[in-house]
Amino acid sequence: MTGPRHVPVLLDRVVSLLAPALERDVADGPGEPGHTILVDCTLGLGGHSEAVLQRCPRARVIGIDRDPQALALSRERLAPYGERFTAVQAVYDEIADVLADQGLPADGGVDAVLFDLGVSSMQLDLPERGFAYAVDAPLDMRMGDTGPTAADVLNSYTAAELARVLREYGEEKMARRIADAVVRERQREPFTSSARLVELLYDVIPAPARRTGGHPAKRTFQALRMEVNDELRVLQRAIPAAVAAVGVGGRVVVESYHSLEDRLVKRVFTAATRLDVPDDLPFVPEGAQPSYRLVTRGAEQATPSEIEENPRAASVRLRAIERIRANKPPFSTSTGKGAV
Repeated sequence: MTGPRHVPVLLDRVVSLLAPALERDVADGPGEPGHTILVDCTLGLGGHSEAVLQRCPRARVIGIDRDPQALALSRERLAPYGERFTAVQAVYDEIADVLADQGLPADGGVDAVLFDLGVSSMQLDLPERGFAYAVDAPLDMRMGDTGPTAADVLNSYTAAELARVLREYGEEKMARRIADAVVRERQREPFTSSARLVELLYDVIPAPARRTGGHPAKRTFQALRMEVNDELRVLQRAIPAAVAAVGVGGRVVVESYHSLEDRLVKRVFTAATRLDVPDDLPFVPEGAQPSYRLVTRGAEQATPSEIEENPRAASVRLRAIERIRANKPPFSTSTGKGAV
């Protein structure tokens, strides 16, 4: 495979968490005869999926990505695995529809689901995608090929709307100051390139603030990317759907890189594993036991050696959950616009 190469974060640990669900006796799993099924909801260049296909010979992988470039590269990379790999262009909150198209039920239809959230190395490494602030490029930032771009957001949102995006998704302390400057400058000329936005951020953010927290554009670019791709609302629908999709003995593994993402995952996992009976009840009624158990204790982080080898691992938070009973999950799995 030619082109960018993505170095998967915590690859060995992720595969070790998935393996018990994918290497078990296939007669016990929900998958098709002879195979267990992993849904890789963030396929990217297929690094995690390749490792699973190599190490778990019973596993079949359904890879989901909204990015047609990533799908083309992953298909090339994983072609040697033949029918054990299926690539699907979709947004990962459409997991129920993807499973239906594959002839699988949305409740308990697969053995494992994986999310490696955030922007991929491929997207960062291709300047024309506009994700990176280190080079001048069109302000695109779309993970797929449809919908508004980052330039559209910068040139059409009000100052209040921009400040909200920067504050919520970028945790940017200078959010209103940056938003006011963007609105003022776009009246002179609309924003089209990343270099002009970076220049504005250097002008607006005071020097003492620029000396802490990394590159001054980091938080703004992250916030714009999350807004353009509707990442949190998509994730809010996708995680409950993924938890419902695994059968008994199945696992959901999630790598998050943003505190809001990790908080959302934690909330869904906590709801799924909570024993919802009064504390003073002397027994647990039949059917009241939680349907899931936590596999990781809290959120696991990368070791210093892994961070040195792969700097992207510095902010990762890894969580995993396993379904232990067939009871219905304690939350809605609708893919509509409602909250979890």
